[in-house]
Amino acid sequence: MPEQPRYKRILLKLSGEALSGEDGHSIDPLRAEDIAQRVREIVETGIELAIVIGAGNLWRGAQGLDRGMDRATADYMGMLGTVMNALALMDAIERAGILTRVQTAIEMRSVAEPYIRRRAIRHLEKGRVVIFAGGTGNPFFSTDTAAALRAMEIGAEVVIKATKVDGVYDSDPKKNPNAVKFDELTYIETLNRRLQVMDSTAISLCMENKLPILVLNFWDPNALRRALLGEKIGTLVTGGSTE
Repeated sequence: MPEQPRYKRILLKLSGEALSGEDGHSIDPLRAEDIAQRVREIVETGIELAIVIGAGNLWRGAQGLDRGMDRATADYMGMLGTVMNALALMDAIERAGILTRVQTAIEMRSVAEPYIRRRAIRHLEKGRVVIFAGGTGNPFFSTDTAAALRAMEIGAEVVIKATKVDGVYDSDPKKNPNAVKFDELTYIETLNRRLQVMDSTAISLCMENKLPILVLNFWDPNALRRALLGEKIGTLVTGGSTE
């Protein structure tokens, strides 16, 4: 295994459920501490790390939309949920000994820094972890899209999509024992097959800017570190052999 990491700067996309307990809801401090330990392992390799986190453990806009809620209102509630998750994660990471900053797309200066691209890059250069909260700051865009956008803004070399499975399959491996795992995919294949990697806006954004997406099992204790050191782990989504 190579001694030097494959990437210099990465963006890790976490779902809100990554922080939840067994019921999939709320914030479990033990899960936050588990994530913090994995974050510390990444930082100790010398990789600069930014994180975007969702809010599905606290609020799902679909719940409100099903009852007639205004879409923008539901989305703003989700953005606020990501700030709560970001603060919980920041606290756990700092207790693990890693300096961390939260930047929000919606200004709330008494809680976190406003998102400023150059300041975020400076934090990364100083070895701090940066957590981007508040999505893009706009309704109608998911945190997947926020992850793709922020990754390109800070010059990340890859978006790592943290999941509970070891890559992308042609069907749900929990329901279909014959599901086939993809080692590599192109952006077009991912869109055409409607594979649940990230939403179509995020994938299209990555495709236009040739930003690779790596999907792996974040809860495998070794998968992330092995991938960052160059091993073929999970599923890599790129533009194909011509990229």
